[in-house]
Amino acid sequence: MAHVNTLAYAQDLDALDPLRAFRDEFHLPQHEGREVIYFTGNSLGLQPKAAADALKQELDDWARLGVEGHFHAKHPWYAYHEELTASSARLVGAKEEEVVVMNQLTSNLHFLLVSFYRPKGKRVKILTEKRPFPSDTYAFASQIAFHGLDPATCLVEVQPRAGEHTLRPEDIIGRINELGDELALVCFGAVNFLTGQAFDIKGITAAAHAVGAFAGFDLAHAAGNLHLKLHDDGPDFACWCSYKYLNSGPGGVAGAFVHQRHLGTDLPRFAGWWGHDKKERFKMERDFKPMPTAEAWQVSNAPVLPMAVHRVALEQFDRAGIDRLRAKSVELTGYLRWIIQGISEENAGMFNIITPKEAAMSGAQLSILVRGDGRGIFERLTARGVFCDWREPDVLRMAPVPMYNSFEDVWRFGQALRAAIAG
Repeated sequence: MAHVNTLAYAQDLDALDPLRAFRDEFHLPQHEGREVIYFTGNSLGLQPKAAADALKQELDDWARLGVEGHFHAKHPWYAYHEELTASSARLVGAKEEEVVVMNQLTSNLHFLLVSFYRPKGKRVKILTEKRPFPSDTYAFASQIAFHGLDPATCLVEVQPRAGEHTLRPEDIIGRINELGDELALVCFGAVNFLTGQAFDIKGITAAAHAVGAFAGFDLAHAAGNLHLKLHDDGPDFACWCSYKYLNSGPGGVAGAFVHQRHLGTDLPRFAGWWGHDKKERFKMERDFKPMPTAEAWQVSNAPVLPMAVHRVALEQFDRAGIDRLRAKSVELTGYLRWIIQGISEENAGMFNIITPKEAAMSGAQLSILVRGDGRGIFERLTARGVFCDWREPDVLRMAPVPMYNSFEDVWRFGQALRAAIAG
């Protein structure tokens, strides 16, 4: 598709966008009386306008019913998480019994590592990508240390080749094969937070299983961004947050996936009351009887207030459809890439886009290395009402989110970027 760098062209694309009405369902921050250009949905998604009414419903039910709200609220609290299951399963391409909404992302990662990182004999190593999100590194290292092992030798990162910024798929598979029977677990972020590179879940999973290791994924930057097919691709587990692309508020409730083949098995896990068979939960018996679903990994009852916002957000995804969102994302990000490349050429190659160009290897994020005064450019963009983010020492990240960003946003970003370069 031959792009044109004009406002009229961007507005024509927006007029053809079947998802354009969703923008009006969100609150956009204002800057000098105008909507900001919000390209930080990969850090915190915008607030759905319906979130306030959803929260008020639960607060009103609490005020009106007290404890009886567990069974007589409009959305009974006792089983609140169950209202989120079907939508969550559709979003990540799973069976309903494979998913559960609970806790926070890193908490869920720890609970899942209890089950799927089981070092024994020489099979003790965890393989991940170079520089995953730091919380993942902390979780891996602390789990390794918990088993009395040394993270310095048991946590292995796949490195990009010299002079490259992202990983080649063949190098990931090669490292898995090289580690072989020393490998207990392969666990990647499905989309790397820094580079925006998306990884091949199916291929990595197959390679891990071929050497006898488990495979898991952190979907923090993938859920609501990529068209996921967790059941078919076959990883053993996955977890995700809801405050980025899923627009469910700061610190929003998280999700977890456990593949069907592990449900109803005797995998070790940390147990809690809400993971106990719900048919017998109120018998208050001493022995734990796990749910036959991913709910067995729950330890606590539903945090209803954040789940109320998440329910609103998931309903939006059901209406929009991840297929349509992904199709728009490819076009929107492609237009942004074209705009940035043009500006870079005008400025002696100032920018190097390190996010892979192939749609199969990227999502709604572009990361660019900035030569020169990158931090200053970022600060001048912010002063002009452009929300993107900066990662030291030289990476500018931006995410045009298809649920609420427009092609006009992309065009306006280009104008702001030129002005920021000029100072």
